[in-house]
Amino acid sequence: MSLFVTFEGPEGSGKSTQARLLYSYLHARGYPVVLVREPGGTRIGDLIRRIVLDLQHTEMADTTEMLLFSAARAQLVNQVIRPYLDQGGIVLCDRYADSTYAYQGYGLGRDMNELRTITAIATGGLLPDITIYLDLTADEGLERKRRKRQEQEQGRPSGALSLPSDLPRPHTDTRPVSLEWNRLDAREVAYHRRVAEGYGKLIAQEPERWRSFDARLPIEALAGRIAHALEPWIEHIQMIASAPEQP
Repeated sequence: MSLFVTFEGPEGSGKSTQARLLYSYLHARGYPVVLVREPGGTRIGDLIRRIVLDLQHTEMADTTEMLLFSAARAQLVNQVIRPYLDQGGIVLCDRYADSTYAYQGYGLGRDMNELRTITAIATGGLLPDITIYLDLTADEGLERKRRKRQEQEQGRPSGALSLPSDLPRPHTDTRPVSLEWNRLDAREVAYHRRVAEGYGKLIAQEPERWRSFDARLPIEALAGRIAHALEPWIEHIQMIASAPEQP
């Protein structure tokens, strides 16, 4: 048995921080777990990330953007996610296919049936077991991200927790939580509002898969609620520490 958990939310919702805190929680208890992010998580995916998020690439067509995100996802699923799930582990993914539906579908107005077809090809039909959604309005999220980025540039603490730096490799993403202001962040507020509304529609379509949390909660309190909500899901995962030794 395995478990595939994805994190979704608007910009500035704190999903990357919460994904890392959940990783630390599970890893400390001996669970076989990896943490990856989208786009990225592989050498090829990281190269695509630089292209698709670069502020200078203002000429990028919407179709190009959608296909680049899907290409990075295909590499991540084939190289990391599916192999680790096949071993019975837990995969935590900072964004996944729902981001395409929210950002390129509802945000840019792409045809949803087209997106679902391309996503099915990219992922081989792999779906998350559970998706953690950090609920925050688009306006609040963008303001939070601007403020934290400004604090970082001024050398002031942003309030984020200091997370362990000795997390196991090769696949776990241990880079600092990014406060980069990328090409998607720079779009008009109306776009980000459509994205947030799109998430609401996605949750309504599959309520059994989603678990929503108030992103305004203190970081530690929010991490505790997420970990508690996942307890029933991880009971069947065999801990590394308790696994029988191989002859």
